[in-house]
Amino acid sequence: MSFALRLTEDRLGPGSRLALPPTPRVLYTRNGATRIESRPPTAQAGLADPATTNAAWHGVGEVVVAADAPAVVLRFELIAAGKADERESSQSRRLLEHPIDLDPARAWLMRCDRVDFAPGGVALPHGHKGGGIRCLLAGTLEVTVGDRPPRLMLPGDAWFESGREPVLAKASPETPTTFVRVSILPREIRGQSSIVYVDPADAGRGRPRQYTVYVDEPISLP
Repeated sequence: MSFALRLTEDRLGPGSRLALPPTPRVLYTRNGATRIESRPPTAQAGLADPATTNAAWHGVGEVVVAADAPAVVLRFELIAAGKADERESSQSRRLLEHPIDLDPARAWLMRCDRVDFAPGGVALPHGHKGGGIRCLLAGTLEVTVGDRPPRLMLPGDAWFESGREPVLAKASPETPTTFVRVSILPREIRGQSSIVYVDPADAGRGRPRQYTVYVDEPISLP
């Protein structure tokens, strides 16, 4: 079986309710506040408190996302490749869908974290131990993958990194730069960094980045 990662932007109006089918997913509230109602309820569902701006929720079962006021949610989902999204509508916009190579015989986890660069920050050539989708939240980021031409990412832009190809990332020299990402990683590195530098000495070079980990949970493949 083949798999894909999908990123959808949901713009919810007051009183909106978005029902979603079971699959491993992360919901990242980019703006506003949402209520997450899962079936059955889970410890991660946040039923007592809304998910506010820059908060993330993870689950695998059926879920309803509700908003009392306008909110923007980034919906990252691991799906069987080719599966249609029946929830696409005027309030939902597909930002990116990309195949991801996963061995069903291995154990995997889903990780969501936010990466914050100070002005002028650089991530020297590196890979990761798994693939994932990134979405820029603030600033600009020049991303060079392998020997391809660099791409300038603006807020709202999304891109996929396989983890195998070296990536060079240069943040805006004027303002802080932030992106959120969801990756599918080997379960044995739970709680550990996934980054692998092309030159191991680069791990101690350049300006450090700040990482905020929201989700680092084992999953079963859909």
